[in-house]
Amino acid sequence: MKLLHTCIRVKDLDASIKFYSEAFSFKEDRRKDFPDHKFTLVFMKTEGEDFELELTYNYDHPGYDLGTGYGHLAVGVEDLEASHQAHLDAGYPVTDLKGLPGQPAHYYFVQDPDGYKIEVIRL
Repeated sequence: MKLLHTCIRVKDLDASIKFYSEAFSFKEDRRKDFPDHKFTLVFMKTEGEDFELELTYNYDHPGYDLGTGYGHLAVGVEDLEASHQAHLDAGYPVTDLKGLPGQPAHYYFVQDPDGYKIEVIRL
């Protein structure tokens, strides 16, 4: 078994592609347009990884409720402090550096344009 992708629904495809490209170096790998059915799928991934992030854009949809079941995506970085500062400098909604109880700071959260949370963890 192999994990293939995670799908998130977005209300502004261009803003979401820009965010994931700039904030996490995701690149668009492939796109599937279905204009007759009014939706587009964009698959993004990072260099050297097989796992994909699927951005699903339903034309003319006003947005989505995040609900309480979704948690977050997680990405690992070598330099947590530099990544944190870069996200702050870019103006993204970012939490302070955090640690689990009794542990030093080793992660933070940043939000994408739709409000989805991405946990950034020190590798």
